Amino acid sequence: MPEETTGTHLLADLADRTSSGLAVLTADGKVRWWNRAFGRLCGATGTPAEAPLELAADGPWAGVLEAVERAVATGHPEMLHDVHLRGSDPAGGRYLEVEIVPLPDRSGTLAQAGVHVSDVTTSFAERERSHLFYTSFLTSNNAIEVTDARGVLVDVNPAFERIYGYRRSEVLGKRPNVVRSKFTPPEVYLELWASITDPKRGFWAGEMLNRDKRGRERPVFLTITAVRNPDDEITHYLGVAVDLSERRAWEKQAAHSDKLASIGQLAAGVAHEINTPLANVMLIAESIRRRTTDEWVRSRITTVTEQIDNAARIVRGLLDFARRGEPKMAPVDLRQVARDALEFVKGKQSQDVEVVLNLPEEPLTVLGDRGQLIQVFTNLLINSFDAMEGQGKVRVEFRGSGGFATVEFADTGPGIPEQVMPHMFEPFFTTKGEGKGTGLGLAICHGIVQSHHGTIAAANANGGGAVFHLSLPLHLGATTATS
Repeated sequence: MPEETTGTHLLADLADRTSSGLAVLTADGKVRWWNRAFGRLCGATGTPAEAPLELAADGPWAGVLEAVERAVATGHPEMLHDVHLRGSDPAGGRYLEVEIVPLPDRSGTLAQAGVHVSDVTTSFAERERSHLFYTSFLTSNNAIEVTDARGVLVDVNPAFERIYGYRRSEVLGKRPNVVRSKFTPPEVYLELWASITDPKRGFWAGEMLNRDKRGRERPVFLTITAVRNPDDEITHYLGVAVDLSERRAWEKQAAHSDKLASIGQLAAGVAHEINTPLANVMLIAESIRRRTTDEWVRSRITTVTEQIDNAARIVRGLLDFARRGEPKMAPVDLRQVARDALEFVKGKQSQDVEVVLNLPEEPLTVLGDRGQLIQVFTNLLINSFDAMEGQGKVRVEFRGSGGFATVEFADTGPGIPEQVMPHMFEPFFTTKGEGKGTGLGLAICHGIVQSHHGTIAAANANGGGAVFHLSLPLHLGATTATS
């Protein structure tokens, strides 16, 4: 047998044994020759000599036929990636990589092309899985960080940037101690490293404090896992931090509520014990006033009765704080509550204090106890008057959005000192002078707002002055104003 014929047979045998699909197609899409692997991909059961093979121009091969036509016309190879061949094993079909090379015929004219088809289903699945995991990394609500084996950051996700305030470019190449807090004991880190480098354990989980870029402490639940290669060598560390700041705030609020309840019970008992002797002292003082004509004695009796009135006012505050009942809920328009509160405090502020009510045109309706809400508005207005010491402006803004009505009381006073801020709503805490405040007003406001399923918070305005934010759920079905 001639050597050329022998080589041709060997090549044909090799082509039939290879796992890649091979075929020769004309520019108009006719399949002139193919090997067994190509035939299997196309669903052919015979050989080129037994039956012709046609590729449908409207199926998954449509793109391949178009690429063959282009390659023959231009003389340039074409490469198609991830051609999806549906309706074949495995489930979900196969993904192919198709290389097309223009070929000359016996006359040297480009009228056909060689097609090489590789099954890339496995690598496609791996790429898809990698894409899924990286998308999960990017969209996770928890801060995720990846370090190399030396503990140097190689990637962080957007949640890390949001929680800690650092841009990705600022931390890559650095160690995670960029967010380390001085309040986390060194023993925690010693235990952490011992756990993640232990081949039998390989991870650590626990709570610690981290610090964000602005210097604020952030409690997190951190899990760190060692990533190993097939040789059981650590290549990376994966850290996932769940921000516990909001949870801790709710826990603090719950503890504050429990504290208020306990103090309320104590206050009720103290108020009852004090009321009786106060009444007796007042009776005795008035009896002496009626029996004497001595002006010096009468002036001292007046002083005594004034002090008794102050004590009685404190007792009434204690009883209000302790005896606050369940609110009698009904639809209430906060605009009218503000008008009533302002009417109530008329005469209690200096003429040099201006109150600006920015009322929405439409009702801002909540489900609440009108009397208790007026008490809250009144307390907040009087606090602003006192803070400004008779001169300034109080601005009351209303907004309704997201299912909540928000009222903002902003004054032009000196603002709230930083050391005072954490104690604003504690009972008996006051910054007013002796005899000018009981420290119960804001505590009562806090309790009323909480019983209405709302929130109240204090802050300092950027331009100076204090701001109190009051938020209450809007009454469902009621017409509300928009911001």
